Amino acid sequence: MTFRIARMDFWVRLLTLALVIVPALLAAIALMSNRLLLIPTAVLLTTYVWIALWFRPRRFVVGPRALEIVCPLRRREIPRDDIASVRVIDKHELEREVGRSMRVGAGGLGGGFGWLWTQKRGMVRMYISRTDGLVWIERRSDRPWLITPERADAFVRALSP
Repeated sequence: MTFRIARMDFWVRLLTLALVIVPALLAAIALMSNRLLLIPTAVLLTTYVWIALWFRPRRFVVGPRALEIVCPLRRREIPRDDIASVRVIDKHELEREVGRSMRVGAGGLGGGFGWLWTQKRGMVRMYISRTDGLVWIERRSDRPWLITPERADAFVRALSP
């Protein structure tokens, strides 16, 4: 079964919009006055494209042997026999589970992708596009994962043993 990454919630969409405006403003200023601003504009645009193609998944595929996380330029997978449990959690349950946390990696532009450093659980792999509909995947031999597939409840049912 295939599940797309969940649609961005209001706050993630608003932050993404604000971040997308920055290179446009820099480019406009560069063209009107200071051409040197084209350099940071190019760096920002390159970073945005890299995040969209390398970090932000498009879909999660639940197969018979593995959960596959599919980004445009790469794929990651978790063997099903390495998944100890999977459940939907809300942001309050997440805070109780992990304590304080801080994102390490790409964030704000379409969601948060990379690592989540947590006070109680250490590093957690993270691919989220919203702050609700979170799915916690506990692994047997590696760090847990936090993702936001569309139809979170159906995703959990499809991935549960």
